[in-house]
Amino acid sequence: MNHSDLLQIAETFGSPTYVYDATKIENQYHRLVGAFSKVERLRIHYAVKALSNITILKLFKKLGAGLDTVSLQEVQLGLKAGFEPNHIIFTPNGVSMDEIEAVAALGVQINIDNLSILEQFGTKNPQIPVCIRINPHVMAGGNTNISVGHIDSKFGISIHQLPHLLRIVENTGMHINGIHMHTGSDILDIDVFLYAAEILFETAKHFKTLDFIDFGSGFKVPYKKDDIETNVEELGKKLTKRFNLFEKEYGRPLTLAFEPGKFLVSESGFFLAKVNVVKQTTSTVFAGIDSGFNHLIRPMLYGSYHHIENISNPKGKERFYSVVGYICETDTFANNRRISEIKEGDILCFKNAGAYCFSMASNYNSRFKPAEVLWYDSKAILIRERETLDDILKGQPEIQL
Repeated sequence: MNHSDLLQIAETFGSPTYVYDATKIENQYHRLVGAFSKVERLRIHYAVKALSNITILKLFKKLGAGLDTVSLQEVQLGLKAGFEPNHIIFTPNGVSMDEIEAVAALGVQINIDNLSILEQFGTKNPQIPVCIRINPHVMAGGNTNISVGHIDSKFGISIHQLPHLLRIVENTGMHINGIHMHTGSDILDIDVFLYAAEILFETAKHFKTLDFIDFGSGFKVPYKKDDIETNVEELGKKLTKRFNLFEKEYGRPLTLAFEPGKFLVSESGFFLAKVNVVKQTTSTVFAGIDSGFNHLIRPMLYGSYHHIENISNPKGKERFYSVVGYICETDTFANNRRISEIKEGDILCFKNAGAYCFSMASNYNSRFKPAEVLWYDSKAILIRERETLDDILKGQPEIQL
């Protein structure tokens, strides 16, 4: 996609608007599959929470992916998108037994990450295959705001609780068909990830009926020029060799699984917003846009970086701007960022807006959620209409007081 395509989308569909490049999604998927081409049985489960638009899910189905889900509603979306239940894995955290059993009744693969629920589920449903989510207490990621592999993490069953876990499995007679780990997001050190993988292989030896080993995800993507990213080709080469060796030792065919979200969709996404006002103060020039953290919360929530371009004036002289939103709170996307000279009415484009952007949007300040557009076969397809006041009022009955 080029600037003129994006400007035309903003002209046609208004702003703010999320745009996703289908070709980039397809390329990322094929890149990951290619990195593990020497694994006989590979399954890529796309993490729905990253970007859950049903058209995006249908695109992944067309590519041959499965789904990683964290809620009953994500499972239902996946089924509506046409996925077979056995191509969906359910990896929730802190949900009720009722929700887990409702998902299990749909025929979806269950992944349990705490001992209490494991014992309850295994006692009531010993015949239903279950995957176990292990926390190896190895952090392969670099951002402590989004890491989940640490000792105090709420995610996974601690590797130190393995004896208790094995007792539950033995006492219930439940069927464990998979083992899973997640070391956190933004994997920087492949050797650290491989060290965690060794812990998972050792754990797997305790279970004799495994069908798959799931290494989660957390692959880092670049957010700026010369930014470091996970070398999936190097990871593929090293992990493939070790996995194939383990499979021979294990003596049973195994599927290697991953659950990428950000890696597959982050770089495909562009967020387009119009500049409402350019405001000069004594020390700062603010560019105020027709959006806020109600649409893109990651910079305020995580301190995440999103490269911003003025696509209305891409070759203009650069000046320093603080890009802020229209929410009546501190609502900053970027501080003192070098951007081509901005005028009121210009369209700013935020990069890496495919993952955890629209999916975390809200109606705070009673603002409407933006439109979503898919760039597919060099055409802009509206895949979510911009909200209206009727959407805000939906579900609120007219009460006469």
